[in-house]
Amino acid sequence: MNTFMRWPALHGGLDRLRVLWPGAAVAGLVMLSATFMAEHHGGPLLLYALLMGLALNFLHEDGRCRPGIEFCTRTVLRAGVALLGARITLGQVGGLGLGPFCVAVAGIATTLWLGAWLAGRMHLTRDLGLLSGAAVSICGASAALAVSAVMPRSEENERSVLLTVVGVTGFSTLAMVFYPPLALLLQLPDVAAGILLGGTIHDVAQVVGAGSMISPAAADVAIIVKLLRVLLLVPVVALLALYWRGRPGAATDAAAPVPGRSPLVPLFLLGFIGLVLLNSVGGVPAPAGRLLGDLSRVCLVVAMAALGMKTSLARLVALGWRPVALMLAETLWLLALFLGYLWLAGAGGPWAH
Repeated sequence: MNTFMRWPALHGGLDRLRVLWPGAAVAGLVMLSATFMAEHHGGPLLLYALLMGLALNFLHEDGRCRPGIEFCTRTVLRAGVALLGARITLGQVGGLGLGPFCVAVAGIATTLWLGAWLAGRMHLTRDLGLLSGAAVSICGASAALAVSAVMPRSEENERSVLLTVVGVTGFSTLAMVFYPPLALLLQLPDVAAGILLGGTIHDVAQVVGAGSMISPAAADVAIIVKLLRVLLLVPVVALLALYWRGRPGAATDAAAPVPGRSPLVPLFLLGFIGLVLLNSVGGVPAPAGRLLGDLSRVCLVVAMAALGMKTSLARLVALGWRPVALMLAETLWLLALFLGYLWLAGAGGPWAH
């Protein structure tokens, strides 16, 4: 044992495991409890995991549990999303048509404009409006952090990033709870429900959770539409970098890596695309597909439990009404846009195919 401990990599790995273990173990325990509830009493597994996690929010403030909870909400979540690619093919993506992609582009452009315009009317900074608009219309907190890499540096903008991350995470969680019942109330078929959820919910985790509350087919469509929005993060960040260029504190090279920031094209997205391509050519045997699907489900339930532990609705209330109202207006606008698209498609309009 002493010989093994002399290996720096192994020793560092064991230290990392000891740091992550408390929080990850609690998330795993919540996953098992939520699975028991869903199997014996019915109901949405991911919602059970979220609600149980919310009841344990105080653990996120515990220094021992926080690293493991953060690990589950980032690494475990991304692994679960990437593994979803093993059950999706290019045929399914192509079957959605250009409509959802075009509406996603329109949603991002109009939400950015709405955020900047409303921020001015509400005596908030235009930078906050653009930042929150990108977060709401693309991919939640991840988009906020990516955009913050090219924002002009100032204390006010640093506070804006914090406000946006907390606010958009809270609204995304609320959307995950309320949008699936809305889709059922409107009697949307699985594909339409998936387009609505994937096009309007902010964070990837909540999109998967909301889709799973309806059906596996709706979840597949939702994650496809959501990842189309994630892909649009790269051009949006580049355009915002051009807009802010020349401002005091602005990034001088938007393409340069920023220490501590995630890459603009996340590795989990590349993994998802790779598995989709592999599955499309028959490279994922049925037994392997089922195994990867089960592993993905476990990862996502663990991540959802950790996300609940990380979420504090009290912090959302503490933001003040103006930033909350701004993000609420952006969220409702995006919802109205996709509902309008689905109405046109259902009526045989120009976006029906």
